[in-house]
Amino acid sequence: MNLKRSNRLVLLIGVFLAIVAFVGILLLFQQAPTPGGGAAAIPTDGPVVVAKKDIPLSTRIRADQVEVKTLPLAAISVGAFADVSQVIGQIARQPVTAGGQITATTLNGGLSGTVIDVQTPPGLRAIAVRVDQTSGVGTVIKIGDYVDTIIALSEEQFASIARDPVASDQLIVTNPGPKGVTVKLILQGMQVLGALLPPVAPPPANADGTPAASAAPGTVLNEQQEIVILAVTAQQAEVIRYAQQMANPLLTLSLVLRSPDDFIDPLTGEPVPPVIAETTGITLQSLIDTYGVLPPVIATPILPSLSPLP
Repeated sequence: MNLKRSNRLVLLIGVFLAIVAFVGILLLFQQAPTPGGGAAAIPTDGPVVVAKKDIPLSTRIRADQVEVKTLPLAAISVGAFADVSQVIGQIARQPVTAGGQITATTLNGGLSGTVIDVQTPPGLRAIAVRVDQTSGVGTVIKIGDYVDTIIALSEEQFASIARDPVASDQLIVTNPGPKGVTVKLILQGMQVLGALLPPVAPPPANADGTPAASAAPGTVLNEQQEIVILAVTAQQAEVIRYAQQMANPLLTLSLVLRSPDDFIDPLTGEPVPPVIAETTGITLQSLIDTYGVLPPVIATPILPSLSPLP
């Protein structure tokens, strides 16, 4: 009986010593010196790209505007970039103050369909314009873009074409009317302060509630609308509001997308005022005179003369 107890005691002691040895080996590996000396430690800091100076909205980020700093992991914002090559040349869709971190939101403007704060530049006004896929460049206009405005007005009376009484070889438009329009680029170089799209519809589901197979990706021509918030002068605000008061503003007011490089000095990288382009405007008369558009020729049928019955 004593022999059995002794065997059990020896067995328990052996198991205990094995556990102690295993724990000791784990601690030894955790405290193994690193190639640079010292014990391996969990990193508490990390690299992050920050602005060396203020980066205005719509600016194409330059190398001299950003740098990499090491910050505590707890202080690094979600979506922050760790290398300057990831942000140089990108458009700032949000203004960044000196020392601020460059994140994915800086480059994409945040969630589409959500505008929390509109920062109106000093001396300007913010006004909203509603456009669709045709009048709003496919509704892909984003915060930080620059746009021009084209207005198209319907004429009041029926249009007809006649010969010029002085120069018989010239055609003139008389009594322009509903079937004719006049188009003009009227407002130029407006900065986009915000863009709102409708929420994305949830994917269709099968009868059992499981997600249905999605169709192939592509553009859906569904006349989707977008709200674009523009920075404008007081006079530009009046023009836009006048166009919105017309019967169908979606057919009379269109936005034209501009390159952001038109508004940045190539040498200093600083914002510059837009160069106003001189345009002629377009009417049916100008299409005929300038572009050689041929008006349709209305053929008059010639009926045979009928002889009187004898």
